[in-house]
Amino acid sequence: MKRESRLVFFAAAALALLPGRAAIAADHLQQVLHELDAAAVRFHSTSADFEFDSIQTDPIPDKDVQKGVVYYARKDHAFEVGIHIREVNGKASPKVLTISHGVSRLYEKMVDQVTTFHGMSKYEGYMELGFGASGKDLAAKWEIKYLGSETVDGVKTEKLELVAKDPAVRKNFPKVTVWMDTERGLSLKQVFDEGQGQYRVCTYFNIKMNQALPGDAFTFKTDSHTQYVNR
Repeated sequence: MKRESRLVFFAAAALALLPGRAAIAADHLQQVLHELDAAAVRFHSTSADFEFDSIQTDPIPDKDVQKGVVYYARKDHAFEVGIHIREVNGKASPKVLTISHGVSRLYEKMVDQVTTFHGMSKYEGYMELGFGASGKDLAAKWEIKYLGSETVDGVKTEKLELVAKDPAVRKNFPKVTVWMDTERGLSLKQVFDEGQGQYRVCTYFNIKMNQALPGDAFTFKTDSHTQYVNR
C-alpha cells in the first residue's frame, strides 16, 4: 500500500471509530448519573477533612493552602454546608463559612467579624457539588463530559468535566472537573477553573457518611464585641 493510500486508510478507520467511542462515553455517563441517583437517596450527611489549594499561574505564580473540616447535610430539599477552616498557609486562621437557605455567613475569629452574603439562593444548588447531588441534579445545572475512571486515594472514581449552564456561574467558573465516588455519591477531588490563570484544587479525605454531626457544624459562637457586615 502506497504511503498516501495508507494515510487515507488510517484516517478513514479513525473516523469510523469516533461514533462508537462517543456512544461508549455516553453510555458510561448515563451509568454514572444513574449510580449518583441511587446514592443520593442514601445520602443524609457527611464530614471530611479538606485541603483547598488556590493556585495562580499568571501574572505571578502564587499559592494559598487552606485546611480544615467540612460538613454537609441534606433533608428533603434543604441543604446545609459548614466549612471550618483551621489554618491558612500553615498558620492558625480560624474561620467558619456556613451556607443555608440562600444565605452565606463567614465568621472570622481573628477579627471577630461576621459577614453575611445575601442573594445566594441562585448559587446554593451549585454548592452541593459532589456531596449527595443526584445525577439528575448535575444534569439540570451542568453540561457534562465523561473523562473515564481514575483511582483517587485508593478509591475508584469517575472523572467528569462540568460546564455550568447558567452564564453567571460559568463566568466565575468556566469549567469544573470532579472525581466522583459514585457508590457513595461523593466527590473526592474537585478542580475549579477560575479563568485568567487561576484555579482551585479541593481534596477531601477521612470522609464519614451519615453519622451524627457536631452541634456547631453549621454555626459559630460570637460575643458582644462581634462586628456584623452585610453584603
